[in-house]
Amino acid sequence: MFSIVNGLVLKSSAILLDDTDRRLLELLQSDASLTNHALAEAAHTSPATALRRVRRLTDAGVIARQVALLNPDRIGHGLTALVEITLDRQGAEHLDAFEQRIADDDEVQQLWRVSPGPDFVLVVHCADMPGYQALAQRLFTQDANVRNVKAYFAVKRAKFDPRLKLPRA
Repeated sequence: MFSIVNGLVLKSSAILLDDTDRRLLELLQSDASLTNHALAEAAHTSPATALRRVRRLTDAGVIARQVALLNPDRIGHGLTALVEITLDRQGAEHLDAFEQRIADDDEVQQLWRVSPGPDFVLVVHCADMPGYQALAQRLFTQDANVRNVKAYFAVKRAKFDPRLKLPRA
């Protein structure tokens, strides 16, 4: 699929979805633990069709993976921080090396390379402030290429919804 933006032809990796695909995806985004039979019934299709469609959507990369979402407060991750990182040297090799090192840390839940502004934005979950301090020392303070760290500490999670709005035909 291609689209034209400002006279440029852009290739899109978006998959065309029909109504059945959208119903299945909406249901799975709300509850991925549904059995195939329950999914098919709720999507108003046969179990064979539901199974075949979900496999096709998975193979096409539309469904990246199915996971359980945990409540961080209930498992001892009471501190959430959004952290902006700016590096001194921003060559591809420096950005890639920093990204890989940070991505390997278990307390980093999300890692985004962004532009403009800082080079990276992270979402981290720690037990408490001493846990964040240890993380900052381990990941940022000892890295000579880190120029600036700016952390925002969550006081309330007003919304958390990983569902994506599905495009209409």
